[in-house]
Amino acid sequence: MIIDVHGHYTTAPAALGTWRDLQIAGLKDPSKAPDASSLKISDDEIRESIESNQLKLMKQRGSDLTIFSPRASFMAHHIGNFNTSSTWAAICNELCYRVSQLFPDHFIPAAMLPQSPGVDPATCIPELEKCVKEYGNVGINLNPDPSGGHWNSPPLSDRSWYPIYEKMVEYDIPAMIHVSTSCNACFHTTGSHYLNADTTAFMQCLTSDLFKDFPSLKFLIPHGGGAVPYHWGRFRGLAQELKKPLLSEHLLNNIFFDTCVYHQPGIDLLTKVIPVKNILFASEMIGAVRGIDPETGHYYDDTKRYVAATENLTDEERYQVYEGNARRVFPRLDAALKTRGL
Repeated sequence: MIIDVHGHYTTAPAALGTWRDLQIAGLKDPSKAPDASSLKISDDEIRESIESNQLKLMKQRGSDLTIFSPRASFMAHHIGNFNTSSTWAAICNELCYRVSQLFPDHFIPAAMLPQSPGVDPATCIPELEKCVKEYGNVGINLNPDPSGGHWNSPPLSDRSWYPIYEKMVEYDIPAMIHVSTSCNACFHTTGSHYLNADTTAFMQCLTSDLFKDFPSLKFLIPHGGGAVPYHWGRFRGLAQELKKPLLSEHLLNNIFFDTCVYHQPGIDLLTKVIPVKNILFASEMIGAVRGIDPETGHYYDDTKRYVAATENLTDEERYQVYEGNARRVFPRLDAALKTRGL
């Protein structure tokens, strides 16, 4: 199987965005605030949004199953308060669950959390539990910067995050470390904020002993790990100066990277530097980079082409990247597939 571990519902019906606009307007004028029940999206609308977009491209490009979560830039945890985020997360998570029910062979859900700046992360646990128990979610997206680019939350190693980690360990689910929209003019959302966050999250883990407290905790750092593979020598050297163990022992039993890197040299570097066991196939298709590369004539986010073409992987290693590693890092995904005889 070709399992894409990084998919977002970027093509949700327009009614979702319209409802969100009303919710935001209601922060200033409560009379405009909509009820969650006022959002009406039919199964047919969901089918059309998926069949003509993600599913169409999956069939064209040869991928089989996508771990599907709400649109990352729409999470926007910096907007409103916890109640704002709680209602919004519940709506978005339910939509992804409905996608997985309408297309069970091709999509399986992962959840966004109702994070809010300055609010105890433990408040996210009820939504996390609901999504795992009722929706069959196999993972979560965890935003290390709910402020939207101002970075005023404690690092991921801080004990305030521990209640979420305890639930992750209990349910054996990984977290994709994924920020949302930047409201800081210094950071373009997808061009710098996302990649900054990937690098920052890795460094927060490197400078801490988080995984001594949670030996089975698993983080997936997307977008190829940001700057991490390119500066692997820097991170190895910093770990050495900090008297940390070798990165293979210190971090690589717990941290994994995806292949959302949009050119061949990037995938070649990733697969040369990072151990194969730590690389999971992903495309984030119909996401940040949707155009066609004039140098190749193919879509930038058709990452399967790069993985297939790199000379750094054997056939067995390619299997691990495409399927084996995803089933190991996402045990609930593996269990769901086994119930289907896969």
